[in-house]
Amino acid sequence: MSKEALDTAPAVSRTDTAPTPHDAGDAGYSKDLKARHVNMIAIGGAIGTGLFLGAGGRLHDAGPALALAYLVCGIFAFFVVRALGELVLYRPSSGSFVSYAREFLGEKGAYVAGWMYFVNWSTTGIADITAIALYTHYWSLFTDIPQWTLALIALAVVLAVNLISVKIFGEMEFWFSIIKVAALVAFMCIGIFLLVTQHKVGGESPGPDVITGHGGFLPHGLMPVVLVMQGVVFAYASLELVGVAAGETAEPHKVVPRAVNSIMWRVGLFYVGSVVLLALLLPASAYSAGQSPFVTVLSRIGVPAAGDVMNLVVLTAAMSSLNSGLYSTGRILRSMAMAGSAPRFTARMNRSQVPYGGIMLTSAVCVLGVGLNYLVPGKAFEIVLNIASLGIISTWVIIMVCHLAFVRRAKEGLLTRPQFRLPGSPVTEIATIAFLLSVLGLMWEDPEVGRKTLYLIPLIAAGLVAGWYAIRRRDARSALRD
Repeated sequence: MSKEALDTAPAVSRTDTAPTPHDAGDAGYSKDLKARHVNMIAIGGAIGTGLFLGAGGRLHDAGPALALAYLVCGIFAFFVVRALGELVLYRPSSGSFVSYAREFLGEKGAYVAGWMYFVNWSTTGIADITAIALYTHYWSLFTDIPQWTLALIALAVVLAVNLISVKIFGEMEFWFSIIKVAALVAFMCIGIFLLVTQHKVGGESPGPDVITGHGGFLPHGLMPVVLVMQGVVFAYASLELVGVAAGETAEPHKVVPRAVNSIMWRVGLFYVGSVVLLALLLPASAYSAGQSPFVTVLSRIGVPAAGDVMNLVVLTAAMSSLNSGLYSTGRILRSMAMAGSAPRFTARMNRSQVPYGGIMLTSAVCVLGVGLNYLVPGKAFEIVLNIASLGIISTWVIIMVCHLAFVRRAKEGLLTRPQFRLPGSPVTEIATIAFLLSVLGLMWEDPEVGRKTLYLIPLIAAGLVAGWYAIRRRDARSALRD
């Protein structure tokens, strides 16, 4: 705004704030999520399939330096969720960052944010049902059942539960998270006990010698560590669920700051700590992409049924992730549908105030994942992981861009920032965006999967453009009929 315009604006001073915008997509929801639900959803977002299954293959490729990759990505992930937390306290919304993109970037920004998030979670859902099938095959009782069949059964069960009510979703996530946290704490206690007592694991005594005796901290050099970054980012892909869940809690201003602030120490303890322990217990070459690294360790220490118990836990984690994906995309798609940027049926809610239209659309894409498990069962997880990385990186970039616009408007006196803030703005946002884009560029160095994934960007962009104009034409026809 120019100086002349400011001088001639009698109604609004530099310290006044505009009325907080309203998102039509927020209407109709119950406020049944309690503080304990949101807190455990935040924990569940920080502990998922990316750690329980993905860490095995990444530890094999990158070696013990994977812990450093988790730490670096975790810091930037915390910046993203802290920025989102500030936006949530400014205006809680079930549409979350899509609603904020609409306010600060316009409807086109909301459209891109929402559909890229849909790409993220629909492909993550495929990764989750793939992981569930892989976990189930650990038991000999299920080895003869095709992977695609197990994936389909998992999708049907989670879909049915997700449609009941948000309270049921919250309770499921609460107990899923309790199980995941308890299992990780138990594993870390066992790992520390093995280190202290020098109990042999797989015929070798644990400790620093496991690292130094098998190639050191960087057994394959720095490049493999760099290349696994997109997979590590994927491991943190559920942290933004806090922003979505805040729209269905009665006291977001009390709940969200505690949940967001606790994420940092959880990242350090559960991700970095567990990877360091894994590296000290077994050589990196002992882990594989097809089996959870925690199951690998417990199966080799001779504890009866230890591997079976941990496999059940990681199976629960994958079910939790799939459950969260259906929940979040249902809310995001409803926010978009109310603004005309998604199919109208995704705005529909059932009697339990659950947006079933969006949930069903995400499930339909997951069914395609069942086909992927049928065609290429050995590569299904890594293929969808890379595609999901495109979605989460774009989502996080949009969140940081929204926050930059939010801070700029606050400096102009158009709105007031809450006391709970992202520190170091605008440097923090710019550094995070640069990091995320660099991770995207690093995928080019992986010719087998990563480079092919980048080839999809023009196709996704073309699909977004075509979809935008199709929606505009639909709305124009509707306007003419009215």
